[in-house]
Amino acid sequence: MVTSPSRTQGSSRLDSGPIHASPLEAIADSKKRSSSHAWSPLTLPTTPLFGTDGIRGKVGDLLSAPLAMQVGFWAGQILRTYAQTSGTVILGQDSRHSSDMLSSALSAGLTAAGLEVWNLGLCPTACVAYLANKTDSLGGVMISASHNPPEDNGIKFFGSEGTKLPQAMQAEIEAALRGDINVLSTQTEWGQHFYRPELVKDYTESLHQPLLKTTNLQGLRIVLDLAWGAAVQVAPEVFRQLGAEVICLHDRADGDRINVQCGSTHLGALQAAVVHYQADLGFAFDGDADRAIAVDSQGRPVDGDYILYLWGHTLKNAGLLPENTIISTVMANLGFERAWEKLGGTLIRTAVGDQYVHAEMVKTGAMLGGEQSGHILCRHYGISGDGLLTAAHIAAIVKESGTPLAKLIDSSFQTYPQLLRNVRVEDRQTRLNWQECDPLQQAIATATQDMGDRGRILVRASGTEPVIRVMVEAASAELANHWADNLVLAVQRYLT
Repeated sequence: MVTSPSRTQGSSRLDSGPIHASPLEAIADSKKRSSSHAWSPLTLPTTPLFGTDGIRGKVGDLLSAPLAMQVGFWAGQILRTYAQTSGTVILGQDSRHSSDMLSSALSAGLTAAGLEVWNLGLCPTACVAYLANKTDSLGGVMISASHNPPEDNGIKFFGSEGTKLPQAMQAEIEAALRGDINVLSTQTEWGQHFYRPELVKDYTESLHQPLLKTTNLQGLRIVLDLAWGAAVQVAPEVFRQLGAEVICLHDRADGDRINVQCGSTHLGALQAAVVHYQADLGFAFDGDADRAIAVDSQGRPVDGDYILYLWGHTLKNAGLLPENTIISTVMANLGFERAWEKLGGTLIRTAVGDQYVHAEMVKTGAMLGGEQSGHILCRHYGISGDGLLTAAHIAAIVKESGTPLAKLIDSSFQTYPQLLRNVRVEDRQTRLNWQECDPLQQAIATATQDMGDRGRILVRASGTEPVIRVMVEAASAELANHWADNLVLAVQRYLT
C-alpha cells in the first residue's frame, strides 16, 4: 500500500511547508462569507467547459492560472462532498511548458479545499489513473492536452477508482465554478503538496509484471516514437524490461515540440525508422501516452481497429472475452465490424470518447474496448486507456504467435475506404452549436440519401480540438472522396 509521506519529511515535499499563498487567504475569507462568488469572477464561455476529455483549450485563451486554481478549488469541494472526508489527490502532467503553471495553480486550489496533493511530475495519464485506484486517494488530475499541439493544454479528472470523473460530477464542478451552486465546506485546515515522483515506478512495474511471467520479447526490435511527451522516461524501460531491443525517437521531454510532426497523429518518422532499422514493429504514442498506434515491418499503420481485432481474437481464443463482445465507437471501420462478426463476435458502438466506451463496457460486462485512434481499454489489465499497456500486449501477441505483425494484419480484414477531414472552426459557440445550421444539415441529408447502404457519414464537433470532424466511409474511394469534399466545403461555407 502506498502511504502518505511524513509531515516532517521535507526532502519529499515540493516546498518546505503547505502552500499558503495570498490567493488562499481569499479562499479563507470566502468561507467566512459563505459565498461561492468570493473570488473575482472569470470570463467564461457560455458553452460547457468540460468536453469529451476534461477541459481543453489554448493556454492564455481558455486555460489560465486563475481558471486552473478555481477549477482545483471547486473540484476539491465536490470531491470532499462525495467522499465526506479530506484525502489525497494524485496529480500528473505532460511535458508542455504550460503544464508546470497549470499544475501549480490547480494544486493551490486543491490544497485550499483541504486536500493533500501528491505530485508525480512528468508521467503518462494512465499512471495517474492507476495510482488513483491503487491508493486511498479521492481521485486524480492530469494536466495534458493529449495529442493536441504545444500551445494547447487540458485538465483531466479521475475518480477514486481510476476512471474518468462522471459527467454529473464534472457538471457540478462547472456549476460551482460559475457560481450556480454553493458547495463550500466547513473545513478549516489547508491541505499540503508533496512531490512523489517515485510512485511512477509502481505504475511501470504494473505494466511489465503480468507479461514477465509468460512473455519474453527478446529477439524483437521495436521502435518507439515518444512524441517528446509524457512517456519518454517510462516506455523505454518497460520494453527493455520485457527483453526487446528498443530504438527511440523523440525521446526527451520537450514542451516546444510535443506532438509536432511526430507521435500517434504523425506516423511518418516512425514508419521511416521501422523500415530503416529493419525493425519488427513500432509504436507511436501521443503526448500523454494514453493511446498508441502500431506500425508493421513494412511501415504500414496499424490503428485501433486492427489492435482491437488482434487483441480480441487472442482473448477470444483464451476464453477471456465475455460473449465475444468488443466495444468501439461510431468511428470503427465497417470492415473491422464485419470481419469480427464473421468470427462470431459482436461489436457495440458508442459515441466518440473513452468515457462512453468504458461506460458501455461496465454496462455490458465487456472486457475489451477502444477507439480507432488507438485509445484501448482492457479491463483484464488496466482501468483506463493506456498506450504503453496496449503496445506491450500487442508486442507480446506478435512474439507468442511467432507471426510477424504484417502477416497478422494481412490475414485479418480489409478496411472500407474511410476519410476523416478536420475543418478548423475557431469560434467555440459556432462550433459546438453546428447542428443548428440548417444549410449544413441539408447538405448532410443529401449526401446520406445519395449513399444509401453504400456507406455512412458522421459529422461532429471535436471535444478536444477547435475543429469539426467530417467522416465519410463508402464502398469505394471515389464515392468517399466525392462526399467528403462536398461536406468539407459545406462546413467551410456555413461555419467559418
